Parts: sequence; structure tokens; C-alpha cells
Amino acid sequence: MKLPLKKVDPRATLPSYAHTGDAGMDIYALRSVFIQPGERIDVQTGIAMEIPEEYVGLIWDKSGISLKRGIKVLGGVIDAGYRGEIRIGLINLGSEPVSFGAGQKVAQMLIQRVASPEIIEVTKLSDSERGEGGFGSTGA
Repeated sequence: MKLPLKKVDPRATLPSYAHTGDAGMDIYALRSVFIQPGERIDVQTGIAMEIPEEYVGLIWDKSGISLKRGIKVLGGVIDAGYRGEIRIGLINLGSEPVSFGAGQKVAQMLIQRVASPEIIEVTKLSDSERGEGGFGSTGA
């Protein structure tokens, strides 16, 4: 599969895979950003892409940034038909301000196949072993 990418800003860093076989490609900040504890920000990447039909781009945390600095991704579904700039919503759940420099990794994106089932309304769902057991129903 090929993933056409376009720089919408010449300063952008194209996404890249750190290692062969990695699931997620690193996504980079276009500009320097600063996030106070509890603050949400919109990070420009300066890139747009053409995700193939029947696929989706899913934005996820970088595990080290999330664990060590408390930065979490907000939202993160990039539909195949979207052609605008990829922007990353971040929130600082930590207790310290966090900064990212221009060209620094802020998140990762996985490209995954999606199913688009036909939605039908029914009056009853089939039985299952789990049934309607929700939060905590497995003992955790």
C-alpha cells in the first residue's frame, strides 16, 4: 500500500516509522507548543494525506510521552475522505508544563482497515454468554 502525503506547510516533517514493522508512524509538531497542566491544545502537523478507501488513520499516544509526561491524545479518527491538514488534539494530564519543539514527535498514527456494516434496527439482540454485563462484570 502507498500513502500519498502532502506538505501543506514547507516546514512540516513527514511522518515516519522508527523501526521496520512498527504499527504506528510518528507524527511531528509543525511549530513549538507549550501545554500547561489540564490544558488542551490543537497541534498543527503541516501535512495532509490521502488515506485509501476502506481504511482509517487512528491517532494514538506515544507511550513514552504519555507515561513520562502525562500527555494524552484527544479524538484521533482521520477518515479516508479527509484531505485537510492533520491536527492533533492533546491534553496535559500531568502536574508539570510540557513543551514540544517544532519537528518533535507528538503522537503516532496507525492505518487500519475498517468495515462499514449496514445498520439495521431490531427489537431483540441474540443472547450471548456475557449478555448485558458491563463495567466490572468480569470481576475487574
